[in-house]
Amino acid sequence: MATLPIYDDPQAEHVSVREYLSTSYRPDCDYVDGRIEERNVGEYDHAFLQTLLAVLFTNRSQDWGVRALTDVRVQVRPNRFRVPDLTVLRAGSPREPILTHPPLLVIEILSPEDRLSRTTERTDDYLDFGIEHIWIVDPLRRLAYRVTRAGMELAPSGEIAVPQTPIRVELADLFAELDREL
Repeated sequence: MATLPIYDDPQAEHVSVREYLSTSYRPDCDYVDGRIEERNVGEYDHAFLQTLLAVLFTNRSQDWGVRALTDVRVQVRPNRFRVPDLTVLRAGSPREPILTHPPLLVIEILSPEDRLSRTTERTDDYLDFGIEHIWIVDPLRRLAYRVTRAGMELAPSGEIAVPQTPIRVELADLFAELDREL
């Protein structure tokens, strides 16, 4: 496990792509223009919602023609690697250790510490890379958003979907499971 500091300071020492790719971070970190950026993870609601979505996509993988991956590195530019909470690939997508082709969908789950500016930078990277479907799920407010080139919009009518596919997630069911007692 790496003991490198996490850099938010643009004046901080930079790390090479080679060093980033050969170092293990727990949890994994993004790599942005030579800086290692920590991701906000590790809290119950974030982790459980990530699990629920991964299980949902895995259970429906045959019907939806997809494969879901948690915490996989996506190389959005030569000097930028992002690690979405959930990445959804189309059936038949190349099997890559680090994704270099745009997936069908990425899902980011907000933590209470997440800043909108940082989330916007991530979604801009995804859009620039060619990812057409981006969801942001906020477990604290029990909301979900779709991100497109036009901006961020609240998921309408209690569901979030990928247009022209059978992929649909009922938010009430998702959040009810998150709220269910053990």
